[in-house]
Amino acid sequence: MSSLARMRLSRVALVPVVFLAVCVLPFAAASPWAAPVLLLPVLAAVWVLRVGVDVDHDAITTRGLVGRRRVAWDDLAGIRVVRNARLRLVTTGGREVPLPVLRARDLPRLAGWSGGRIDVPAPPGH
Repeated sequence: MSSLARMRLSRVALVPVVFLAVCVLPFAAASPWAAPVLLLPVLAAVWVLRVGVDVDHDAITTRGLVGRRRVAWDDLAGIRVVRNARLRLVTTGGREVPLPVLRARDLPRLAGWSGGRIDVPAPPGH
């Protein structure tokens, strides 16, 4: 059985979701047609709890709000750092898959989880 590493948003991110729910509650209670506004905090909570990255012996799996993408290690050509230090997997077919909760600062941790399949270069000057 392969080990699994998971990276998710901190549960502390649910605090603003609770504040959002408190803020939309009076608006939703004011009129029956405004009740669907209560779906906003529910969707935000599901997003905080679901979105993330799973790394196992066979692949990297990214999880979004409704779907997931699995990239096998053999299909991985590299990792690209884009604006705001966000990471994207680059496949051998040239497709890019965003890593939703990982940033450039997480590269050493991701390299450790990869079992040596990802190499992190040393910073300039080292």
